[in-house]
Amino acid sequence: MTRPHDPAVPVTVFAARRIVTMNPARPVATHVAVQGGRILGAGTLDELRGWGAFRLDERFADAVLLPGFVEGHSHLMAGTLWRYTYCGFFDLADPEGRRWPGAESLEEVVATLQRAARAGPPEDAAAKAGPPPVTGWGFDPIYFGTRRLTRHDLDRVSATRPVGVLHASGHILNVNTVALERAGFLRTGIDHPAFPLGNDGLPSGELKGPEAMLPALDHVGLNRSFLSGDEFGMRSFARLAVRTGVTTATDLAATLQDEEVGTLLRVTGEAGYPLRLVPLLRLIGMKPAEAVARAVALRAQSTEQLRLGAIKVVADGSIQGFSARLRWPGYYNGAPQGLWYTAPEAMRECYALALRAGVPVHTHTNGDEATDLALDMISAALAEWPRRDHRFTLQHVQLADAAQFRRMRALGVGVNLFANHHFYWGDQHRTVTVGPERAERMNACATALREGVPLAIHSDAPVTPLAPLFTAWCAVNRLTASGHVLGAAERIGVPEALRAITLGAAYSLGLDGEIGSIECGKRADFAVLGDDPGAVPPERLREVPVWGTVQGGRVFEGGAAERPA
Repeated sequence: MTRPHDPAVPVTVFAARRIVTMNPARPVATHVAVQGGRILGAGTLDELRGWGAFRLDERFADAVLLPGFVEGHSHLMAGTLWRYTYCGFFDLADPEGRRWPGAESLEEVVATLQRAARAGPPEDAAAKAGPPPVTGWGFDPIYFGTRRLTRHDLDRVSATRPVGVLHASGHILNVNTVALERAGFLRTGIDHPAFPLGNDGLPSGELKGPEAMLPALDHVGLNRSFLSGDEFGMRSFARLAVRTGVTTATDLAATLQDEEVGTLLRVTGEAGYPLRLVPLLRLIGMKPAEAVARAVALRAQSTEQLRLGAIKVVADGSIQGFSARLRWPGYYNGAPQGLWYTAPEAMRECYALALRAGVPVHTHTNGDEATDLALDMISAALAEWPRRDHRFTLQHVQLADAAQFRRMRALGVGVNLFANHHFYWGDQHRTVTVGPERAERMNACATALREGVPLAIHSDAPVTPLAPLFTAWCAVNRLTASGHVLGAAERIGVPEALRAITLGAAYSLGLDGEIGSIECGKRADFAVLGDDPGAVPPERLREVPVWGTVQGGRVFEGGAAERPA
């Protein structure tokens, strides 16, 4: 049974210049009362006096409070990857706020890795036997024309140590000859679209999708279990979250082995850990029955700060990596069709078993053909195991059209759209990947809302920076890096965008009864901002400074984070 309000437990009332609650019954307030990590009420100071004695905290008197931002699609590797060398195109801030310059050519990428090789390994790697790998991340060759990075380019970094660089999408890995050989791929006779070949008939060193990447990841220091279960990464990710106003975030595709779960429980259970984590078990490498059984077992280990028990399915790859599955007429530049990551039969079985067990499933679908497949399989599974409030969510869903959104509504499926793509790859989508017409409907937030589909928007950090106000700015303005408006008809208003990064994302995780708005009974999670996002011009939404967060009633200062480059 739930305990009633206990007058003996101290109450803190936070005063603010303005509190935007996302509660339509009381949309704004000036004070919020917190007891035991939960919200007693939001309103005026006089209204809150009825709860009894309290301590007035006025440190936010000049600030604006919003519900703590909920990042519904991110990865803990956004913290862990800072162990390695950043090789992205855009400048990027690390967890401490330091800016790292982007590499604007393939030669700069190679030079960046050469500098890392000369600098030597980190101390923990130095203790290991054998020469450590040279590892980079954030790479995206779509900015560099048709020239692709090869193993010979990375051999210039080292001919004796494994060298690998993970693409920004996370769906492609480039490796040098040493890493390719250790993975067992330095041989002729390979005939698979995941292994582009060089003129010599050997793999070029570009590995597409999990089937090709997994055997090489260990050799270049990027084991997925490590990326999701690394304590350094968890703490670094939490610092990124505080700097950007995030109080709840996902690790959307984790292996969740016993050792990882133990570390997650220990770190998130610390009194000073500022973030609620929601890791999803990835289906890759598991049979559906095994994954659902594991998710059910993990659900029983959930805590206030660690929510377990959901599954992530990956249907296809990435559009900018040309590994997403597109319907006719395919890629605008004539690139070959993309890759299926999960067989239809496995998807249907996973959905059916998950519905039976009450396990939510989130499915990655970038291409519209992949979205069709996921909806077909969900429809078949629901016919077998009907469930009214399953919270199945499609992630990215970048090319979905209005008819597909109507199917989602009919099936009770929600979406979490990748709004940041407009800025980072919008120009390339117009001219290279899908062409002008389809690019204008990408990440169709307005259509989703118009068709009544539950909407969240996300960063997919580290694919793009963790920064919900920037994500909201992308959905509101739909500007590419060159300043082109990509699909004016799909822009949404600031209130809708703010809802998508609070209540919308909370709904997708089944947590909207606990977080996502500032109202009586919910968790005391707030983003502390320097200005009201609803009062600034929409084009300046991404410039609103973030001071830090309040999470479960505990205050965490992150410093005003810079906007993404």
